[in-house]
Amino acid sequence: MFKHPKIQLLKKPLFLVTLPRLATILFIVLQILGMSSYPGGTMHDETTIGYSFTQNFFSDMGIYEARNGEPNYLSMIIFAFSLALVGITFAIYYIGMPQVFGKDRLNYGLSIIGTIFAFGGSICLVGTGLTPSDLALDPHIFFSNNIFHCFLITALMYTIVIFRSEMIKKRYAIGYGMFFVSIFAYVGVLTYAASPHESQSALVFQVVSQKMIVGVFCWSIFYQTFGFAQLDFLKK
Repeated sequence: MFKHPKIQLLKKPLFLVTLPRLATILFIVLQILGMSSYPGGTMHDETTIGYSFTQNFFSDMGIYEARNGEPNYLSMIIFAFSLALVGITFAIYYIGMPQVFGKDRLNYGLSIIGTIFAFGGSICLVGTGLTPSDLALDPHIFFSNNIFHCFLITALMYTIVIFRSEMIKKRYAIGYGMFFVSIFAYVGVLTYAASPHESQSALVFQVVSQKMIVGVFCWSIFYQTFGFAQLDFLKK
């Protein structure tokens, strides 16, 4: 039997169940608050009032000046804080994962790869919140796009690891597989779909696609915590 190093602290329910659940719920609540405090304006229409769910990206909440020209300080602070919260939480969450699933050498190696990319994705989450697109467009695009590029690899690695593991039910591997397929599709949208600058319909497609993948992301993390909550060592 392959022996891997133990990090008992990160195998506690707080880090694998409680914190991810709280962070996911709080992230959603903060997005709602950020949307409600966004002054208005979209990429193609500066006259709109408030946040449009189908025409404003999440990142619009993080800009210094709203697209209608008004100050956007409150929404910007909420957006930056929410991404820092989930970025730090997910980094801690994935650091503990190799110790959960690494019973053999292959699983441990795959989980380490998945965690490395998850850590990179977590850094990109924080970076996205700290780089308003109207002040630092290029860094913002780099961070926001690489969230999904990094977690694409993470989702693939952990789909394989969870499927091979006997510690957790196979339905959680299926859930993670759906997470991987969803991110893969969204990376395709980022790479090949028409730019949102081209037309209103292209903007709506990109915005709705982003909302969907963020929703899948939150669902996937939240769903996995129920599998971890059933593990014997977390019940002790």
